[in-house]
Amino acid sequence: MKFGFRVPSLTKRIAARTSPARFIRQNMGLKAPRGMGWVTNPKRFMYNKVYNKTSRGCLVSFLFITFMPLTALVWWLMT
Repeated sequence: MKFGFRVPSLTKRIAARTSPARFIRQNMGLKAPRGMGWVTNPKRFMYNKVYNKTSRGCLVSFLFITFMPLTALVWWLMT
């Protein structure tokens, strides 16, 4: 399992949105309700749960590093 930053992939995003399996599920109404992933695929459910708890988006640290000095400056000017 990978720990750390997620690296966004445009090709994987497009492939996931245009796959034939997704098209069939959406049109035939064969999707399970949200939150029922543990019923349909328990192995993937556990993997995703651990992955989402141990990794962060690629912009989280960037925004934190960018805006932290600004908030410190504003706080210093207000006091």
